[in-house]
Amino acid sequence: MTNEPEDPSNSLPSRVHRIDEQPLRERAAAYGELVDELRATLEGSDSPRTSA
Repeated sequence: MTNEPEDPSNSLPSRVHRIDEQPLRERAAAYGELVDELRATLEGSDSPRTSA
């Protein structure tokens, strides 16, 4: 995790809004990608961090 400010145009609500504006076929694919990204983030937070 970084201390850099989050880009407001890339926040979850902004991304969902942009996805909702797309045609149905593209919307379904975009939501699938978003779900995969969120799952990877959540599952990655469960793994123990090792120091190199």
